[in-house]
Amino acid sequence: MIDLGRDRLTYVALGDSFTEGVGDPAVREPGEGTDAQAAADGGLYRGWADRFAEHLAAHIPEVHYANLAVRGKLLRQVLADQMPAALAMRPDLVTLCAGGNDLLRPGADPDLLAAQLERAVRRLRDQGCDVVLFTGVNIASGFMRVLLGRFARYYLNVRSIADRTGSVLVDQWSMSVLRDPRAWESDRLHMSAEGHRRVALRVCDTLGVPTVERWDEPWPAADPVDWRTARSADARWVGQFLLPWVGRRLSGRSSGDGVQPKRPDPTEVRSLPV
Repeated sequence: MIDLGRDRLTYVALGDSFTEGVGDPAVREPGEGTDAQAAADGGLYRGWADRFAEHLAAHIPEVHYANLAVRGKLLRQVLADQMPAALAMRPDLVTLCAGGNDLLRPGADPDLLAAQLERAVRRLRDQGCDVVLFTGVNIASGFMRVLLGRFARYYLNVRSIADRTGSVLVDQWSMSVLRDPRAWESDRLHMSAEGHRRVALRVCDTLGVPTVERWDEPWPAADPVDWRTARSADARWVGQFLLPWVGRRLSGRSSGDGVQPKRPDPTEVRSLPV
């Protein structure tokens, strides 16, 4: 739970594409430049962390928020590049979600990754930060079927880290609403805007931040999809997303190469509809 009676709170979000908000396009305000300019600095996305910060700002008079997350980053990169800056900001609240990109790679060891994560969490806790950790979503279809055991082991570790360090755990594993295809973008890897909205509501629910809407609101009935349409979508996914992803892995490139954090310094947040 978070103290909503305070006058000011500094919140810093750390992680990869999930926390950057990939899949949830930002609505640009007049005078903020073009989408091409935003794409150059990685600022095209809103995401659950932005939405959560806006919820906080509805209840705390002064919320300052930084988001250092960058798509494609491995856990060691998040800890090396983002942690020092976060510690220097002396935040009251830190959300940290990383390790998923590591687990997609051959030979990843979920126990070793968890040990790295725990050391980072303890540094934050020792400085007096409240820390929020996350499990992933329990999806056992497609390419995730082969990797599910590895991810499950890592997230069991994350749950234990939260217990041992007195951190808060947002349990996406139990969020059955996120297993609906509409919670995901067409790349099948990043959440859609609706998925991000529901995660923000779940974070609020976990931390005791009041909201009008519920994260577990049932989805409306979906239109049926015939076999031919589904296979055509599979083929497009392979060509547009899977093969380019494999190409980046083979060449040592990352989707985050050259992308800078969208919100590198804590700035005040306006309360907006989320």
